Amino acid sequence: MLYNITVRNQSNRHDMKIKALTLTVAAAGMALLALVSSCGGTSQTQQGAGAPPEIAVITVEPGTAEFQSRYPASIKGKTDIDIRPQVTGFITKVHVDEGQAVRRGQTLFTLDQVQFQAAVDQAAANVNSAKSAVSTAEITEQNKRMLLDKNIISETEWQMAANQLAQAKAALAQANAALTTARKNLAYTVVTAPSDGVVGVIPNREGSLASPSSAQPLTTISDNSQVYAYFSLTEKDLLGLTDGGNSSIAQQIGSMPEVKLELADGTIYPYEGKVATVSGVIDNSTGAASARALFDNPSGMLRSGNTGQIIIPRKSEGALVIPQKATYEVQDLRYVYTLNDSNAAVGTQITVSPYNDGKNFVVTSGLNAGDRVVIEGVGTVVRPGTVITPKSPAAPAAQ
Repeated sequence: MLYNITVRNQSNRHDMKIKALTLTVAAAGMALLALVSSCGGTSQTQQGAGAPPEIAVITVEPGTAEFQSRYPASIKGKTDIDIRPQVTGFITKVHVDEGQAVRRGQTLFTLDQVQFQAAVDQAAANVNSAKSAVSTAEITEQNKRMLLDKNIISETEWQMAANQLAQAKAALAQANAALTTARKNLAYTVVTAPSDGVVGVIPNREGSLASPSSAQPLTTISDNSQVYAYFSLTEKDLLGLTDGGNSSIAQQIGSMPEVKLELADGTIYPYEGKVATVSGVIDNSTGAASARALFDNPSGMLRSGNTGQIIIPRKSEGALVIPQKATYEVQDLRYVYTLNDSNAAVGTQITVSPYNDGKNFVVTSGLNAGDRVVIEGVGTVVRPGTVITPKSPAAPAAQ
């Protein structure tokens, strides 16, 4: 480094001293610069000559892989029956309350019975009148037959009496049918539970008009002794169930293990269920098919409208399992770094099972038992051709 020093003095002697001082400082600066350059070069040489970095590596071996697949689910009672009246009338009595457990045949609502009782009374009177008409017609027909046998009247006159008897009997039959209908309508004014279950919302109370054509039912009875958990399986899931076409979905469902239900608060429902059915149609808008699992519900803990997650356990024998952090993707293809005999990283393409636990992958192709896989520094420290010093992974990574 060169420093220019200027001192104003009229004496030539002083000028000579200043020139000498300038040359001395310049020489010292050049020597310092050379020393700094020499130190930097030595540091770079020492860094280049360092040992390969120590990176965690695992040796893949076949084993048993157990994972869980989760699917959002909605809960419905085994039967959800909308309760609607079969006749039109005003509600005079509500016998149950929302959320109440009821038995089959228990009275839920009573409608106004006045007009229906009057219809029964009228129908009964019509039946009595028709019976009297039949009795009169029978007597007339019998008398006409006796006169016909004695050739006192013509056969035509007797036939007219016989026809009147037949008409009277038909009128009696109609009256009996009307009486049956009236009694049925009267019975319909008492609305009962069609099955055991739990009462849902009751939107209409005493004084409200109930009708079979009403858009809103009187209430809903949910049979919660067993519940269905509805969830969706993707097209990929369905293809996986068939095992490449080697078995049918029905066979796979029959052999599936029991499933669990995680409730909205994160707890696991104490009873395990069984996948019962899978829809044979894939919804074009969602690309999924509806599936249904059946759970026992003896305590009534689950009710229609609950939500949760279906947990399906999956087990794979002889699987090669690697941590997800050991993989990287290039153009939708998944790779890992394996080590060759020289401990150099080699990019290796693999395929993995679609089912995983969020931390590990089950490798379906691309790796063999005994291959060494890099599980740290992928894409940062480790690149293709990087030579490393393998080390055993920490305990959490090994697990």
